[in-house]
Amino acid sequence: MQHAYIPILGFAAASGTGKTTLLEQLIPLLKQQGLRIALIKHSHHNFQIDQPGKDSFRLRVAGASPVMLISSHRRAIITEFSTVQEPKLDDQLKLFDQSELDLILVEGFKTEIFPKIELHRSTMNKPFLYPNDPNIIAIATDIEILTPNRLTQLDINQPDIIATFILKQFLRLI
Repeated sequence: MQHAYIPILGFAAASGTGKTTLLEQLIPLLKQQGLRIALIKHSHHNFQIDQPGKDSFRLRVAGASPVMLISSHRRAIITEFSTVQEPKLDDQLKLFDQSELDLILVEGFKTEIFPKIELHRSTMNKPFLYPNDPNIIAIATDIEILTPNRLTQLDINQPDIIATFILKQFLRLI
């Protein structure tokens, strides 16, 4: 990733595996260690961040792009893409202010080249990603599996252990 100026770590898995749920548990654990964390989430849906009838929606539909929606609590910048195509993570990192961050977590972008933790639940009967992705550095699963030596195996139901792996092995902070 040419435009990743700080560590970036992805979470890759089939839909429904629990990526968002795990990240929701991991982020507070990492923040407790003083890390400033950002998240980039890839969506395959045509999501709307502003709602029909609202001023920002009406102005965007009228042709304004980008539209910045801002309050005393948060800011959102909505940019329409002129060509509908899958986004590239590195292109998005160019636009991402990384100056006050320690770590960027990424949900999705599983086919791109950057370090990732694969999540796997045996009940989903999905194939593992790690045999075809040398960028997977660990696998968090709910069963014991035989993995190559290059991979660390983690318990997907133990976010504290995954957080420790991120701090010790990935970031080398403790």
